[in-house]
Amino acid sequence: MRLLVRFLGFLFAAGTVVFLVGVAGVAGAIWHFSKDLPDYSQLQDYEPPVMTRVHASDGALLGEYSKERRLYLPIQAVPKLVINAFLAAEDKNFYEHGGIDFSGMARAAVLYAQNYGSNRRPQGASTITQQVAKNFLLTNEVSFARKIKEALLAMRIERAYSKDRILELYLNEIYLGLGAYGIAAASLVYFDKSVNELTVAEASYLAALPKAPAALHPVRNRDRAIERRNYVVDRLLENGWIKQADADKARKDPLTVTNRANGAHIFAGEYFAEEVRRDIFERYGEKKLYEGGLSVRATLDPKIQVMARKTMAAGIVTYDEAQGWRGAVSKLDVSGDWGVKLADVKSLADISPWRMAVVLETSDQSARIGFQPGRELGGAVAKERQTGIITLDGVRWAKAASGPAKGRTPTAVSQVLAPGDVIYADPLFGKDGNPVEGQYRLRQLPEVSGAMVVMDPWTGRVLAMVGGFSFDQSQFNRATQAYRQPGSSFKPIVYSSALDNGYTPSTVVVDAPIEIDQGQGAGVWRPENFSSGKYQGPTTLRNALRLSLNTVTVRLAQDIGMPLIGEYARRFGVYDELPNYLSYALGAGETTVMRMVTAYSMFANGGRRVKPTLIDRIQDRYGHTIFKHDARECRGCDAPGGWKNQPEPQLVDRREQVLDPMTAYQITSMMEGVVQGGTAIAVKEVGKPIAGKTGTTNEAKDAWFIGFSPDIVVGIYLGFDKPRPLGHGNAATGGHLAAPIARDFLKLALADKPAIPFKVPAGIKLVRVDAKTGMRAGPGDGGRTILEAFKPGTAPPDNYSVIGVADADGRVPAAQTPDAGNIMRPGTGGLY
Repeated sequence: MRLLVRFLGFLFAAGTVVFLVGVAGVAGAIWHFSKDLPDYSQLQDYEPPVMTRVHASDGALLGEYSKERRLYLPIQAVPKLVINAFLAAEDKNFYEHGGIDFSGMARAAVLYAQNYGSNRRPQGASTITQQVAKNFLLTNEVSFARKIKEALLAMRIERAYSKDRILELYLNEIYLGLGAYGIAAASLVYFDKSVNELTVAEASYLAALPKAPAALHPVRNRDRAIERRNYVVDRLLENGWIKQADADKARKDPLTVTNRANGAHIFAGEYFAEEVRRDIFERYGEKKLYEGGLSVRATLDPKIQVMARKTMAAGIVTYDEAQGWRGAVSKLDVSGDWGVKLADVKSLADISPWRMAVVLETSDQSARIGFQPGRELGGAVAKERQTGIITLDGVRWAKAASGPAKGRTPTAVSQVLAPGDVIYADPLFGKDGNPVEGQYRLRQLPEVSGAMVVMDPWTGRVLAMVGGFSFDQSQFNRATQAYRQPGSSFKPIVYSSALDNGYTPSTVVVDAPIEIDQGQGAGVWRPENFSSGKYQGPTTLRNALRLSLNTVTVRLAQDIGMPLIGEYARRFGVYDELPNYLSYALGAGETTVMRMVTAYSMFANGGRRVKPTLIDRIQDRYGHTIFKHDARECRGCDAPGGWKNQPEPQLVDRREQVLDPMTAYQITSMMEGVVQGGTAIAVKEVGKPIAGKTGTTNEAKDAWFIGFSPDIVVGIYLGFDKPRPLGHGNAATGGHLAAPIARDFLKLALADKPAIPFKVPAGIKLVRVDAKTGMRAGPGDGGRTILEAFKPGTAPPDNYSVIGVADADGRVPAAQTPDAGNIMRPGTGGLY
């Protein structure tokens, strides 16, 4: 017995020593691994990279920009179903343990011992808290040292933060595949839904992803993904978090995902979205753009944008097809599975309803075509093959652009298409305006391009922007980046500077040949009107602008001086600095569509300066407004206590007055004449008050139209990216090419708007004058009179008193020869 007691005492003593040594070892290990642990307090102020989102004026999503696609979602906004799904998959005891799940660690240790030496990755036993510690503060290194640090950090984090805060960090930080970080972004990327709309099956699939998102790809590894999803469904049922019926349905649901686009989310809004992205980048830098979680409200009106894209593309295509058929995009061998070969050919994704196709067989009357198949989420070519027919009606436009048959209308489809031709086609419409079933029309990508900008003239808000035919083809934005000669569309700047300095719309200038000695050996410049050899003689400024007479404009520029015109061009923002050469009065300088539309907006709004903007407001990730375009003061808008019959709020507009409001109305009235009976008469068909001006540059390299109603301004140019003539004669002018596009757009944009006339400012006197001479109308002049706008102190003359036309010997004084100017101001009785 004594020996037994002694033996037991020895064992107790040895055990005590071993225990103390173990405790000391553990304490030493804890001290060793604790001394260089990261500072977990940084989690308190953690701001994860969050995507910037851009919304159109109606709230529709326009674009998203990020390096990590993440939307931060507070835990209070996460549905209970989603929370339970992740707890079932990752850590069902999350709300009970103190950061470490010892039962899970035991299971992992047993599996590690069983798999020792097999080179298999050890199974993790990490709780959600440990994963937060690893993801935020540690690396992904597979080692016992990292696991010990992870456990120590997890216990500290549990003492410092609430369970909800830890879960919120986890659900917003985890990577869930396809570039999505956090549950909010993953819900959009995989299912195009908010988290509140997720079904049991969908929530379970997302909860299955954290362990191995690549291995659970919904297309490449569909069977394994469904198996893991159903495992999560079973755990939800086992824990009593869903009902049996819900579980049964979730297991049977197919795994259907919708890969969400990463670019512009509004059709035809690609150029606009990219311009907004550049703007934000320039304002705040790359980090703020891609990680700052900005909420941007853009000015784009989706309905107007679609109208602009539709009409601009139609105008470009109409011109291009008139030039003839240039041939197929490329050639393919159509033997075997042509769909796989065609899928590898780059096609444009933003020109719907056009689709790429390959010609399979042809005859005189038709061609059978096969359409490019789509690709599944995993990148595999879809198995479905769709075909159609192009009939002779679908290729009648395709005259040969070159060769012996140039200009001939095809009489057989086989003259245009051959098997293996890769082409574009879209539905063929019948005479009733409906698509013909199974029949398609041949299309070709246009060589010509152009741009359109639509603006609110009162605020400078850009409502729509078309920067070219296809953003997928070329990201160069011709609305803001292409500097082109505006031609005669610049003339209203010249005429408004004259009207602002003593001239009237009835001022008469001689339209006749003129020679300008350019000096310093540069030779003589002889500007001509478009209709060379035809001159009007003495002509009012109104008629000169209506007919776009170059010689009158040059004489006017001589009289008022190019420095004054340059100052007005700078005020209107058309040019930063205009050289003092008379040719620049005819639009020889280079500017952008955006600048020209902004200038015309100042005519439309009564001469107030406007600053163009694509952005109304920017908010940071916390909802604080950090930028607002509209700087006007609204007095009474923040009245406390709601409406109590107080006076209406007043907008205080302190913007600079660039042009006298009366001058703005005069030039607007003159440009109405351009539409009603001048070079832009095509726009008259809109049937609403429209003012505007066409422009055609030298050799017809660019065709322009800028015009406006009281509430909308539209600017268009058409031209090749590498400038070359658009054609010859009237067919290549702004009135023939650009104005019809504006007409078609304005018909759509103003369809449901009343015909509101331009507002006549206080002080303007409307006087009936002879439309040709500008003189006050007499009793018998009814058929050719118009109401002309005059400022106070100016009035139309009853007659002209021309002094010194010729002396007694019949000689004309030098000051009165055509090349000296011959400008007659009504009522002054002399020549200038």
